[in-house]
Amino acid sequence: MKLYRSKANGLTFISIVVILLVVAFFTLLILKIGPIYYDNYLVKQAVAKLKNDPGALEMSKRQVRSGIEKRFDVSYVKDVNARDAIITKRGNHYLKLELEYEVVENIVGNLDVLVTFKEGFELGDR
Repeated sequence: MKLYRSKANGLTFISIVVILLVVAFFTLLILKIGPIYYDNYLVKQAVAKLKNDPGALEMSKRQVRSGIEKRFDVSYVKDVNARDAIITKRGNHYLKLELEYEVVENIVGNLDVLVTFKEGFELGDR
């Protein structure tokens, strides 16, 4: 006795195309947004290195900006510049560095993604 199945098994061509489109879209998102977050990781490292510098409180605003700029150059940071940093300095007792920036990346057509970041630190007494 032969048994015939009344339903087809497996994926249809259209369902395979839909799955491939979804996978391609998320791969595109990862390839477009991933470098933005990696760049922010490099910014965090540069800011942390400056914060942990033992002579950071004695640096002038110009030296702090120069130090952060050198760290950005070495790490190949492209989304933010040292000129964007807001540095507050009060004598040799207080140093505050604020770095707020946003990155707009075109995904496809008129679809863009906006990512905002805020990094910084405070050292010393107010």
